[in-house]
Amino acid sequence: MAANKKLLVLPGDGIGPEATRQVMRVVDWFDKHRALRFDVSDGLVGGAAYDAHRVPLTDETLADALSADAVLFGAVGGPDWDDLPFELRPERGLLRLRKEMQLYANLRPAMVFPAMAEASSLKPDLVRGLDIMIVRELTGGIYFGEPRGIEELPDGTRRGVNTQVYTTPEIQRVARVAFELAKKRDNRVCSVEKSNVMESGQLWREEVQALRDAEYPEVELSHMYADNCAMQLVRQPKQFDVIVTDNLFGDLLSDAAAMLTGSLGMLPSASIGDPDESGFRRGLYEPVHGSAPDIAGQDQANPMAMLLSFAMLLRYSFDLGEEAALIEQAAENVLASGMRTADIMQPGLAKVSTTVMGDSLLRELDKLAT
Repeated sequence: MAANKKLLVLPGDGIGPEATRQVMRVVDWFDKHRALRFDVSDGLVGGAAYDAHRVPLTDETLADALSADAVLFGAVGGPDWDDLPFELRPERGLLRLRKEMQLYANLRPAMVFPAMAEASSLKPDLVRGLDIMIVRELTGGIYFGEPRGIEELPDGTRRGVNTQVYTTPEIQRVARVAFELAKKRDNRVCSVEKSNVMESGQLWREEVQALRDAEYPEVELSHMYADNCAMQLVRQPKQFDVIVTDNLFGDLLSDAAAMLTGSLGMLPSASIGDPDESGFRRGLYEPVHGSAPDIAGQDQANPMAMLLSFAMLLRYSFDLGEEAALIEQAAENVLASGMRTADIMQPGLAKVSTTVMGDSLLRELDKLAT
């Protein structure tokens, strides 16, 4: 593979740089052992970008992201920037990236490695073998709808307004991603909304059903209210295969599903857009865990979510499924050997640092490559 795949790395804030560092070691491993090379550049985002440039994302870094084939993203935010105006908060940099890159589908897998079943807050038999994919619409809905804002009322009180709005094309394109994923999995999609009390939910249900009937009759489709879905995730999570839902409900449900696996530090994500004529999809890949400022700089962070995010990058942006599976198998082997960072530590196992976890994964890659 020629070095023409442009990878932009944005470590960000908190534990983002520490976790990203372990991924770059894997990038180097593939270069040496598989002749898999990337044209790698890096940049600032979030609080780090604000400290340097007084904005959470510069136009130059955005241009780099738009010209890259894929973006690997660490984390943003922390108490150092909590008092900034809303439009300058670190998170605005990530939202701008998603919007400008037209990354409308967020893929959030919730998978429990065999060695991690005991780490879940649910009973092991409920989560052992769990493998869910949540597809969240990412660039529409209540987080972007207009009108929005806080206004003063004549009586001296205030009113906050956010607008939940979706169109047929917005719903259909994210549902299409869910159906295509389901065809490669267990062929089941559960569409989640609140059609009983929200017109936007009614439209969502009708459009997803119409798309399925017209283009994906072979995929089993069910519908569920968002509140019931939240309950079912903690009652019987293995009933789901692919869940597709809107921006707000996807935000909530994917975090709930994340904890089924035992730790946010284990979960990757991908944000993807439309494929081009060749089938290539630009994407942004990030761990779910956030910046975790309380442990930043202490070599305690779990790098697994970032490493698994890189595996998703290989699979979904570059169609390198074999290489992605290699990383995932190495991660499973490390966990099976008893290695644990503090967030997933269990009695009788070996508590290790971020760096040692990275060392262990590289050793497993060496074994798998022989």
